[in-house]
Amino acid sequence: MRPINLYNTLTRTIESLDPMDGECLRFYCCGPTVYGRAHVGNFRTFVMQDVFRRVVEAAGMKTQHVRNVTNVDDKTIRGSMEAGQSLEEFTEYWTRLLHADCESLAILPPHQEPSAIAHVPEQIELIGQLMEKGLAYQSENGSIYYRISAFEEYGKLCHLNKDDVRHNADRRLNTSDEYDKENASDFALWKIWREEDGDNAWDSPWGRGRPGWHIECSAMSMKYLGESFDMHSGGVDLIFPHHENEIAQSEGATGKTFARHWFHVAHLKVEGEKMSKSIGNLYTVDDVESWGFEPNDLRYALLAGHYRQPLNFTKDSLNACRSARRRLGQFAELLPVEVDSDSGFFLFEPVLDALLDDLNTPKALGLLHSITQEASSDLKTGKLSSEEMASLATGFHNVLKAFGLDLPQSEAESQEVPETIKALAEQRAAARVGKDWAEADRLRDELGQAGWEMRDQADGYELTKL
Repeated sequence: MRPINLYNTLTRTIESLDPMDGECLRFYCCGPTVYGRAHVGNFRTFVMQDVFRRVVEAAGMKTQHVRNVTNVDDKTIRGSMEAGQSLEEFTEYWTRLLHADCESLAILPPHQEPSAIAHVPEQIELIGQLMEKGLAYQSENGSIYYRISAFEEYGKLCHLNKDDVRHNADRRLNTSDEYDKENASDFALWKIWREEDGDNAWDSPWGRGRPGWHIECSAMSMKYLGESFDMHSGGVDLIFPHHENEIAQSEGATGKTFARHWFHVAHLKVEGEKMSKSIGNLYTVDDVESWGFEPNDLRYALLAGHYRQPLNFTKDSLNACRSARRRLGQFAELLPVEVDSDSGFFLFEPVLDALLDDLNTPKALGLLHSITQEASSDLKTGKLSSEEMASLATGFHNVLKAFGLDLPQSEAESQEVPETIKALAEQRAAARVGKDWAEADRLRDELGQAGWEMRDQADGYELTKL
């Protein structure tokens, strides 16, 4: 069993991470709020968390992976009411689509996937503990708030002092948790029922209402992983206030370290711009497939940058990643089919070393291609014995498993032209007949971005996969 070295947001250092109990690494990942389709920015975080788990398991550790589903909050309630559906019906639909996208991206399902709705009793119990300890209070309108002034270590994750926290809270006051509270920086644990909540409310000792967002993750993570566990993860946008609030709630209630390691994934940009609904660049897995790419091309693209650095997602990068996967597929065709999946990495051990060194996926992918390129020469010239070829095949299989990468379609399958590509080709042919050269050039470029070349011929045209 080998530990993984990983950057800890709490200490701002790279630390060795091994199981607290010496056997099983227990970690919690903040999952999506299921009120719409998850986009590629969401999946950057989920894919990196998946690779983390795969690498830890490849290094010989057992894991217990918990990822929640947030299905009760302002957005899900508003969305369900606008759709004329119950909250459960509305959120279950989006959860099914999430699972389908995760499967297409080869993201392993978590060992437990608790939902906020199913764990309201645990949240009420945790709020009661905070009330008993004087860390929470009830406002005049009945809502319950966490009193951050009573928790001395508040701000330790985001490395802010309380004056900085108060300033941030003042700036957000008009956009979130507009309830009667002692201080602007206090946050809601239980929101008393309002008319706009409809039927979405639960009974509690403090009146009928619903839990705040932050308390959900504290209650669910501790239910499945215990009061203290190895690691907590999410996107960098969750560091403050969500994860900071989780620490305050959990450690305030138990007096114990909540999560000893915090793993955060940096933002994804699209064509150099911030992802935004107003810009229209919240692309989904379906969008990527409509451009002519496979979901695993997207997975490769999301692994191409280091998780602590912002990643710029472009169609050009998808083209490059598709070509990289094809080179790996060509290498696989030189290998024997039979592998022993339990017998190690062999020649590919440096790839695992890079992944265990702060999950350095770009370095690991570079090493993977260097090793396969060199080994290809030996395979083609017959320099390797059958035993060496079997070891090479096994190592290659195991490293692909650690990345969660599959191989592209066979050459015959890859030449099958999708209907969307055929339609673009016909549009370009019509533009050429009409002598609209600018439109023809534009459509040619669009075909190229989708991975196809259109070659004009005397009797028509030919489409070739790039």
